[in-house]
Amino acid sequence: MEQEKIGKFIATLRKEKNMTQMELANRIQVSDRTISKWERGRGLPELSLLVPLCEVLEISVNELLSGERLSKEVYQEHLEENILNTIEYSEKKIKRNVRGYQLVLGVILVIIVGIGMMFGIDIHRMRNNEPVVFSTWGYSYVPPIDLHEEYIDIAIKEYILDQEEKSDEKWFTAFRTYLIEEKQRHQKYILYCVVVEESYSYEEEVILESASIIPYQFIVEVIDEEYTVTSARHPRDGSLYTEDMKVLFPSYVHEEIDQMFVDGTVPRLQLEIQEQVKLYYHTFQ
Repeated sequence: MEQEKIGKFIATLRKEKNMTQMELANRIQVSDRTISKWERGRGLPELSLLVPLCEVLEISVNELLSGERLSKEVYQEHLEENILNTIEYSEKKIKRNVRGYQLVLGVILVIIVGIGMMFGIDIHRMRNNEPVVFSTWGYSYVPPIDLHEEYIDIAIKEYILDQEEKSDEKWFTAFRTYLIEEKQRHQKYILYCVVVEESYSYEEEVILESASIIPYQFIVEVIDEEYTVTSARHPRDGSLYTEDMKVLFPSYVHEEIDQMFVDGTVPRLQLEIQEQVKLYYHTFQ
């Protein structure tokens, strides 16, 4: 990766936002000397800092690693190169710090899956005006699922995407997974989630057309080596809601979901959607 080019890009974006090196450092919890080192091309941000830094600078990870803003025409061209460069850079760090091997590999996986899913599959969906699922968070599960959770996560996303109808509106979804129960070892899982969906249109300005916040119980099973959603149930409206929640969710999960409007869950999911709406309409309109 071109450290000097990336460093100059960071400096340019920081100055555009009228931020000092210290102010940027405080935003992502590093020292101003670290920011100075990056901007002089003497090093690159740690993998765990890429996303926070990009959020502050309001760019994508792909653009940061390219050292420039990217048009939609060249975005995908840089994607594969940047993923490979990230892996190469990380391998060098692993050799210097064997103890950090597992941590670095984990972050590489997050970066690859995150960039790949968001800017590979989802760019295709965006261009074809299909719905987009960008984010999940809040995993809490028993027993530990290890890397299988990534396949489960993808299965849920694909299910949600397939439910939306193609229209003039653009759909964005974020969801929180409260609990994953493993019913058959690496074969069957029950997930308890809250799904927030918002649809937008664009006519000289971005317009929110509709929104929903729905608790879901998903069952994911491994069929022919594919993780597939075989059941998706949510409580019915009105007087049946409370009864259905008791049937579909464990009592302690039910209680947590009841707090979703006051514990920050819904605002956080809505904020994640807003960030992706800004990214989408800034990049693709």
